[in-house]
Amino acid sequence: MRFDIQFLSFFVLQVEGKEGQTNKNYKHYQTLDEDEYEESEIKKFLHAEFTRTAKRKVEKNPGTEQPPTKIGTFLVEPGHELTSNPNFNLFTRLRAVDNKEDFKNACDDLVRSYLETSSVRGGALIITQAKLDTHFDDPFIFVMKCDFEQRIARISDERSLISEVEMAISARNMKSIQYPHMPEEGMIEEWELKIHQSSHARYFEDFLKYITYEQSIPEIVNERVMDYVQTYVEEKWPDATNLERQQEEHDLELWAASEKRDIQEKWEPQHVIEAAERIVEIKPEIEIKMKLGDTSIRGLLADYGYRLHIAKLGDHYAMVIEGDAFTFDKGFSPVELLQPEPFEVVARRLVDRANEAPEREDDIPY
Repeated sequence: MRFDIQFLSFFVLQVEGKEGQTNKNYKHYQTLDEDEYEESEIKKFLHAEFTRTAKRKVEKNPGTEQPPTKIGTFLVEPGHELTSNPNFNLFTRLRAVDNKEDFKNACDDLVRSYLETSSVRGGALIITQAKLDTHFDDPFIFVMKCDFEQRIARISDERSLISEVEMAISARNMKSIQYPHMPEEGMIEEWELKIHQSSHARYFEDFLKYITYEQSIPEIVNERVMDYVQTYVEEKWPDATNLERQQEEHDLELWAASEKRDIQEKWEPQHVIEAAERIVEIKPEIEIKMKLGDTSIRGLLADYGYRLHIAKLGDHYAMVIEGDAFTFDKGFSPVELLQPEPFEVVARRLVDRANEAPEREDDIPY
């Protein structure tokens, strides 16, 4: 996969002052056409980034709540065309121009809009119109943001050896937008673009106000679980004014808002299995993570009730995990030499231990 650069505009953003009292401006350094780009120094710095950006893996429903790479879809009111979306029109204009001056003017509009974002930082903003050499006559637009790297030293010559660059840019943690999104080579989605921003600040989401993003898998799972919980409450207490129902809804609200949650002991195992099966239909690889005491457990939600079991053991809990074989990490442990006892023997010992009543302090003779 190789991109041929048609036009490239290079801007430097300058943001001074503290948040709420910032002075933002930009300077256009240069706009290059195809021949000028091929002879430029920036090609050595940037060219590999186009292929890297296009090949970067992305999922419509990502596995984490804040993934660095997302697919965005243009928002359109029912009955309206894509051309009613201002963000789509901005990228369409950049794709349509066929001379340096028009491209630079279109880039000016994008840069001014980008500077209006609340948390924008200084750096270099590079906007490129590029064609894939093996597919498509219509070009792609790449928007790449490089932050300034302070106090970078480089070798200059044999006499001074090193010199300091006050405003250097680096491809490390480069943020990018690619339009249109290319799910696989030879296929494009004109309704979609791909954004990549590795930092916590969501500059591009702030900048692209008329773009929507699909829910992540954790968000979908959370939503489904809460739907099941609400259905459970409504079926058990049909009357919304019932005091028990109101207390249950209050307790569940506190449970859902807690960062660290304990087992609730509300549903029968079969009820949990049925709810888990419907969630796993979304994505079979959905994980379940928990801690029992000081032991961390990580597995597949699909295994609950089949290979992963939770039981009450007196005032404690026990977890039983089935599997075909053990795999140990590097570093030896005496546990690796174990000849496992039959399950019944271990279970009997645990039950006996749980049944041994602890000696209470008021039973101790003085």
